[in-house]
Amino acid sequence: MATPDTRTQLLDAAERLFAERGFRGTSVRAITDLAGANLAAVGYHFGSKAELLSAVVRRVVEPINAAQCARLDRLLARTSDPTVADLVEAFAGPLFDEMPGGDEGGARTSRLIVTIITDPAEEARTWTGPSEVAVRDRYLAAFERALPDLSQEELWFRLRGIIAVTAVDRIQVYQNPPASLSPVAGEAARRWAITYLTAAMSAPPTGT
Repeated sequence: MATPDTRTQLLDAAERLFAERGFRGTSVRAITDLAGANLAAVGYHFGSKAELLSAVVRRVVEPINAAQCARLDRLLARTSDPTVADLVEAFAGPLFDEMPGGDEGGARTSRLIVTIITDPAEEARTWTGPSEVAVRDRYLAAFERALPDLSQEELWFRLRGIIAVTAVDRIQVYQNPPASLSPVAGEAARRWAITYLTAAMSAPPTGT
């Protein structure tokens, strides 16, 4: 097996440390020490710690976004008016696929997602690009058609809730796995989550 190149080693180390310590709690030296690289490597390969964070997050998020788009394409090819449950499954399903319970890599992805949601550092909020915005806008438009009484602001709040709930659940399952967790139980938990999240998305608009 080929040894990962320096850029990949930096991405792997940064993903682990950003997920554990956040942006400000992770130093460039800690990243390069873990990667076995020299201190100048981050600047050479990425330009800055902030650009390294962007590269780390996109490496994790882009496969999820691609799967979400593909599922929405298949769903809209079947019907122009998908149900809320179908939209939730299309959006949340790739999150479960990329963050399987009991898997260290899935747990690390979950922690990284929670980090970028909650980290107060400005750099954790400015990594998004056109592809992430396109996925958001496509799902917002689809949910707006299915839930016309909700404002776009409340829909986006609820959509973010799907991401947060799924990521926190995946972390919990990894850190404290149920003693009886089996593949069947794991698939049941996914269905429970879809049921719960569909109910949350479908709730009446919040009164003013």
